[in-house]
Amino acid sequence: MTRNSILRAIPVAALLPALFALAGCHSSHIDSTIENRTGAPIQLLEVDYPSASFGAGTLASGADFHYRFQIRGSGPLTVQYILPGGHAVQIAGPTLEERQEGRLEIVLLPNAKAQFLPQLSLHP
Repeated sequence: MTRNSILRAIPVAALLPALFALAGCHSSHIDSTIENRTGAPIQLLEVDYPSASFGAGTLASGADFHYRFQIRGSGPLTVQYILPGGHAVQIAGPTLEERQEGRLEIVLLPNAKAQFLPQLSLHP
């Protein structure tokens, strides 16, 4: 290999790690929306999912809460909140897996019920 061919190969070799990093920098996220359709304001909303949780102190009747999260591991999703009068509600949701991505809509309904509308796919 001549000196000139070595010098021409250096810039290409220096760019390869950057190209690999750009090609593999996609991380899986879930965009969630929690809709309070219970007919009453709720307090201490908490959504637990594998390895973490998120929530809000209050969510007015008819209001939505948006949160983007990433899953580590796999396991069930649960939603809990407190209704006026102190009634605590806990609802089991779908099982989530690491590398899932997409959207998850959670509609909180009257009578301590919820509708889970996942639009998720597994990122390779």
